[in-house]
Amino acid sequence: MAVLDVQAVLQSGIVPTFKAATSGGDTFANDGKTYLHVKNSGTGAVTVTVDSFTPCSYGFDHDIVISIPAGSERIIGTFPQNRFNNDSSMVSVSYSTVASVTVAAFRV
Repeated sequence: MAVLDVQAVLQSGIVPTFKAATSGGDTFANDGKTYLHVKNSGTGAVTVTVDSFTPCSYGFDHDIVISIPAGSERIIGTFPQNRFNNDSSMVSVSYSTVASVTVAAFRV
């Protein structure tokens, strides 16, 4: 797993930096105001899974699973810390494929 740098969004704007998704998944620090931006430049859909480490309000471990069609992108989050942070205050995300997938984490 690779660690994504969380980029702070500023009122003056930022130039976002995306990196290639890692085949073993990625993690990023989460303060509850963090979101993930995933771009799929490939020719097939990619499934993104964000691990839930504690039960959601429905009482079971409820991961976020999102399908991103070919040539599309999604902004996912924010992530409540008590549900998505692991013991290191990190969120873990995995991908069904990483070919032509880039990601970035942002804090608002």
